[in-house]
Amino acid sequence: MRLAWLLIFTSIIQLSAAAQNDSSFRKRQALNFFQPSPDFNKQRLAIVVGTEAVGAIGSLVILDQLWYANYPHSAFHLFNDNDEWLGMDKFGHSQTGYSVGQSGYKALRWAGVNEKKSLLWGGTLGFMYLTVIEVMDGLSAQWGFSPGDFVADAGGAALFIGEQLLWKEQRIAYKWSFMPSPYAQYRPNLLGKDLSQQWLKDYNGQTYWFSVNIASFLPETKKFPQWLNLAIGYGADGMTGGSSNPTIVNGKTIPTFERRSQYYLSLDFDLTKIKTKHRFLKTVFNTFGFLKIPAPTVEFTPGKGTYFHWLYF
Repeated sequence: MRLAWLLIFTSIIQLSAAAQNDSSFRKRQALNFFQPSPDFNKQRLAIVVGTEAVGAIGSLVILDQLWYANYPHSAFHLFNDNDEWLGMDKFGHSQTGYSVGQSGYKALRWAGVNEKKSLLWGGTLGFMYLTVIEVMDGLSAQWGFSPGDFVADAGGAALFIGEQLLWKEQRIAYKWSFMPSPYAQYRPNLLGKDLSQQWLKDYNGQTYWFSVNIASFLPETKKFPQWLNLAIGYGADGMTGGSSNPTIVNGKTIPTFERRSQYYLSLDFDLTKIKTKHRFLKTVFNTFGFLKIPAPTVEFTPGKGTYFHWLYF
């Protein structure tokens, strides 16, 4: 836990130092709260750093007390979990690295930090936070530091930063959606006792998407809707255990399910492309941009066939 505190504290100090070295100061007019600052704003940076510090440290302390404290600690060790959950947990790690990095970047841009430093310190925020959790796993006898998770964490951050460097925008958004599955009832302690837990624990109900903004790849002369995306998704089904499905849980026999990967092709909407002069709505659209919008979807499940859903969440 001391290592977690050290890593977060160090990153915050480095972030503050980097931003304070920005010399592009000029006279500023009063800004709307939801409007990004046109130049470096020390007060806003303090809000960003303070909020991230409290949120990161507070959540890690709570996680340590409510989760890791219930299991014995050990010397740092590795753990290979690449065969678990049909890869869904790896998608979860990379999507978190992407989304938190995107939020960190936007928060620093809101504070007037320049593009390069916002990408460096904001874009890697999710990766740094998740790395602390991976280290905590590595010090727990119940789990271990997962190289696969670490690579997935870095991949999500790299996707965001790479797009921003290449295109100065996110043309391929990494999104997430969830619908309750019928499998949680058989292992509620593992997959969630109710909806408040299942959206996080039950990989059967999650889908991860790469949502491509078509118009951004077309010539500007093409009158294609700026807000319409094509989304490619991945999910999995039939999982009541990590690597395999148990037949008996707590002395009770549970049904046998076939574990399958699922692939999706769907429409989606880029909320950030919806034109509005209302800055609060713009903030809402940016905040919830990681959620895949329900839309008509084609599902392909190897071994079962192809299905069409009029509305898939």
